[in-house]
Amino acid sequence: MTHPTEGAQDDSEGNYARHVAMLRAQMERGIVGGNRECPYFPCHHPDQDCTFCFCPLYPCGDPLLGEYVVSQRTGGQVWSCQQCLWVHRGDVAASLYALMPELGPEGLDQGTRERLKGELEGKHRRRAKAIMVLGATSGAGKSLMVAALCRALRNRGLTVAPFKSQNMSLNSVVTEQGEEIARIQELQARAAGTRPRGELNPILLKPKGGVTSQIIVEGRPYKDCTVQEYYSDFVRNEAPAIISRNLERLLRSNDVVVIEGAGSPAEINLRGRDVANMYVAKLAHADCLLVVNVERGGAFAYAVGTLALLDEEEKRLFKGVIINNMCPGGGSLGPALEIIHTLTGVPMIGEVPHVPDLYLPMEDSMDLDHREEGEGGTVIAVVRLPMISNFTDLDALALEEGVRVAYVRSPAELEGADAIVLPGTKNTVQDLLWLHRSGMAAAIKERAGKVPILGICGGYQMLGRTISDVRGLEGGAPSEVEGLGLLDAATVFDAYAKRTVQVTGSLAEGGGEVRGYEIHMGRTEGRSPPLFLLAPDGRGEGAWDRERKVMGTYLHGAFDLPAFRRLFLSQAGRKDVVPGPSGDHDAQVEASLDRLAFEVEGHLDLDALLGGDARDG
Repeated sequence: MTHPTEGAQDDSEGNYARHVAMLRAQMERGIVGGNRECPYFPCHHPDQDCTFCFCPLYPCGDPLLGEYVVSQRTGGQVWSCQQCLWVHRGDVAASLYALMPELGPEGLDQGTRERLKGELEGKHRRRAKAIMVLGATSGAGKSLMVAALCRALRNRGLTVAPFKSQNMSLNSVVTEQGEEIARIQELQARAAGTRPRGELNPILLKPKGGVTSQIIVEGRPYKDCTVQEYYSDFVRNEAPAIISRNLERLLRSNDVVVIEGAGSPAEINLRGRDVANMYVAKLAHADCLLVVNVERGGAFAYAVGTLALLDEEEKRLFKGVIINNMCPGGGSLGPALEIIHTLTGVPMIGEVPHVPDLYLPMEDSMDLDHREEGEGGTVIAVVRLPMISNFTDLDALALEEGVRVAYVRSPAELEGADAIVLPGTKNTVQDLLWLHRSGMAAAIKERAGKVPILGICGGYQMLGRTISDVRGLEGGAPSEVEGLGLLDAATVFDAYAKRTVQVTGSLAEGGGEVRGYEIHMGRTEGRSPPLFLLAPDGRGEGAWDRERKVMGTYLHGAFDLPAFRRLFLSQAGRKDVVPGPSGDHDAQVEASLDRLAFEVEGHLDLDALLGGDARDG
């Protein structure tokens, strides 16, 4: 198949004319626009993964619609319109397709291109309604409030997208495109019925210990920064453009964008440097909601104090205060609501009750200390590493009847456990050193052979013989650290590169479907038999020891499907594990989102919040 942009290496009129002629010829032959099942038909080419999609207006040069990229076919620069916000909508595509016969053999001159683009924009332009949820404090419940609003608005038939300009979290996931975003933004995307992708969380900070964090930009590792470097350099020079282009894409391709703030919007010590709160609110012209958690006490003071510290322009953006986590049957707050309105000028618009027994991923690892989930006699001890990440890997285990998942930090807490899990970590080397110092390493090795031991990602790396950090990527200086020696494997960190990919496969022994995602630096090699066989080629992943008591894997989310849960729990002494409805991870998440949305919609006036039809924005 001839590619429509073969040989089109620049934006000259000659190349453009050839492109148009080739495109029209291939459309007539059914090569282009033949994939009628594609949601963006007829703008995509068949058998293409949407990495490169080329607009008939090539190249429009609008940085909001696309960018020059290196062609995988020719090695030269071509214009990719993957983010074209007009063409990548069915109604716009239809209009453009109808105009194609009018394109002359000489192609389009610049004036004609601009006219056609303006005609399409005038006919189809749309700008989303922006709603921003901010918290008076951390833990106010803004993340789940955003998820609830996304689900409630989606249920009304609106096209919805969540957005958080900057998040700091060690709990992340990998999208279909191999992009890394915070777990909570993936949950919000699920609630909205949209595809998780990097633009929903364009800046993700992953602390590495001390004052250093890794910066993930649009789903890809960018660089490590200290706090000072982040605010003095990155926030000042790079963050505004990153945030603006991703927010604009969402605003120009959705009915509603529900934006989440970070921490508090009234951090006066960050004034002029906060790119997660009021900066974004003003950029999006958002209607802002302030959420306060009544369970924490002092909710009214938080509300008044937060609004008092904002300037008048910022305060005018706030349309209401939401009291969250009200105790059912606890009565109304009565005159307090009017007092807050009088003091701040911002009305109280809702009292949302506490919704019990939600099965939704947690974001904050601080809540894990001495935490237990589930009930029963089978105890799974999860080592609470200092830099623990992706701890939601264990959520599905807690759904199993008779299983208790406990997060532990001392050797004594391992006594009586039926299985031990070493979870993921953002700093494998430093957390491995902590295992040795704390006595946990010796305690885990003493339990080896008696109970099953599982390492996930960084935990898998720790179970091997050694970890070699040849460039000091993990430990700050080159080093080699002794592992636990429970698996015949060794890990090397030798490049600032991260593997981020979704995978599917099966258990290496006995079959059974597994799925998950890899998100790690370093590579692990050894001679142990594999734990999983990955599609499509049966590549081995993970490792078993000879006694089949110690296992390691890079797969996050491996417990979400029942096959690996059944295997692991049988190793822990559960011979009767039969997955039932209670163990259906995805169904539980969906049901929880529906319940949350129902309660929020029942206690907030969404019609007033939308201010009419969001499509008219």
